[in-house]
Amino acid sequence: MLLTGKNAVITGGGTGIGLAIARKLAAEGCNVAITGRRLDVLEQAADSFRGYAVKMDVAHEASVVTGMQSIADHFGSIDICIANAGIAEGQNIRNSSFDFWRKIMAINLDGAYLTIRESLRHMPVKDWGRVLAVSSIAGVRGLKGAHAYSASKHGVIGMIRALSADHAKLPITFNAICPGYVDTDIIERNTQSISERAHISHDEARALMVDLNPHGRLITAEEVASAALWLCSPGSDSFDGQAMEISGGQP
Repeated sequence: MLLTGKNAVITGGGTGIGLAIARKLAAEGCNVAITGRRLDVLEQAADSFRGYAVKMDVAHEASVVTGMQSIADHFGSIDICIANAGIAEGQNIRNSSFDFWRKIMAINLDGAYLTIRESLRHMPVKDWGRVLAVSSIAGVRGLKGAHAYSASKHGVIGMIRALSADHAKLPITFNAICPGYVDTDIIERNTQSISERAHISHDEARALMVDLNPHGRLITAEEVASAALWLCSPGSDSFDGQAMEISGGQP
């Protein structure tokens, strides 16, 4: 039980990568709160590992402030922050709107900023702490057809590296996880979108994403969760300010 007595918050924790991480941490004795916009989904997910569900919209400051205060009041403190909530949508920049750009930034970058800021306000950083942000391989290399998404995920990595430098002498680490294409609901939504825009079949659209992972398969949420667990566990103290790629090999 590597994390007995630790308290974690995971945004976007009701499904996909967030839920996989929540279950992994809870199995190691961690007290876990998950947040999201759909309380019914959160509560059902939290029941599977005896977690704490909090309705929270990371794109709105007041919601994050209130939600994080609720979690801190419930647990007493926050030791582990995992900023996972995000959306993945693409558009051709010539046909893109500023509203689209702002939507991506509000959730992916502003949301990570607000989540981490409020977590740190409730984290005893002089004792021990872990901050993880789920970025993307698009935050390292850029992704064709996804200028806003790539920019937001690059921004997340930049913020993590700056915060690592700010806290270098303290027992708290800041890292980003950068998955390739992961088998989650986002893949299914993007498959449908690509199929409609490119006028290709569902299987052909899915294959386009699968083929971008060098090992030729979708990554599982559990693989990402295992990396997150290690980053939150004893023995990872000197792994700090890094962007960990989980992408199935080199491009």
